Amino acid sequence: MAADEPADEAEGSSAPEARSALWEDVRIDPVEIALPSGVGYTLRAYRPPADLASGAGDGSENLDDFDAASAAVARERRAERAAADEDDLNDDADDEDELDDLDDEADELDEDELDEDELDEDEDEAEQADEVPVFLGRAGKVYLFHSPDKLVDYVRSGAENDLSQLDTWPELVKRIGVDDVVPADEDTYELDLIVENLRGGADAWDAALIIKAGEIARDLGHALRIDPVQVALAPGSPLDDFDEALRSAESGGIGSFFARRKLRKVSSQQATLTWRTVIGKISAAADWRD
Repeated sequence: MAADEPADEAEGSSAPEARSALWEDVRIDPVEIALPSGVGYTLRAYRPPADLASGAGDGSENLDDFDAASAAVARERRAERAAADEDDLNDDADDEDELDDLDDEADELDEDELDEDELDEDEDEAEQADEVPVFLGRAGKVYLFHSPDKLVDYVRSGAENDLSQLDTWPELVKRIGVDDVVPADEDTYELDLIVENLRGGADAWDAALIIKAGEIARDLGHALRIDPVQVALAPGSPLDDFDEALRSAESGGIGSFFARRKLRKVSSQQATLTWRTVIGKISAAADWRD
């Protein structure tokens, strides 16, 4: 028995590496999404639009128009951000002694600093534009499975779906096993908790939970052509501004102070209603396959 233990340990230590290698090789990842209707597993990949030509289908022209409009809004928002922060400094200045202590620090947020922030954002947007999300699904639906084994059964079935157009799909079909379907923390999303968390008010908001929910909602809205979701989370929208303020508040520094001021002005009721609509649209696009 003792002689077998080293072999068991070696096998156990190599398994996670093998799973990681599979997903890296095929450039597809397992995703876990919790919706009000249950927790489901699916697959997601990011590819250049040219690689998804066969899956572009209807609505690509409208999507181009939407993306162009979103980019225009983003440019306007960046141009107005400095002015908006300056206005925040003036709001309620007589009632907050903290602003007096921060005047000097605010002056240090000069144009060079703002230009550098805008450059970083432009680079991030350019990187995101290079690749778009695509999910296991078809015809505007995302396929969800209550268990990893059902997901694996479907993948091995050879059924046509939006991911089967990828050049690495045949390799995944050949290699995938139940033990491989272990989503990473960053690929696990809890949309079922968003509404309840928002109802708790600003002091109870879980920034990480809400930010991650925005990430998966944007991906699903884009990949499945869910117009209301895309509009709700488009650059310059109230939910997008809310998301940005949460990120800034979490980052620390002087920017986080201004972000916390913005968050105190957010309507919890409005954010809750909008997120409820987003989650409802995503739930309607979920196709539970088992």
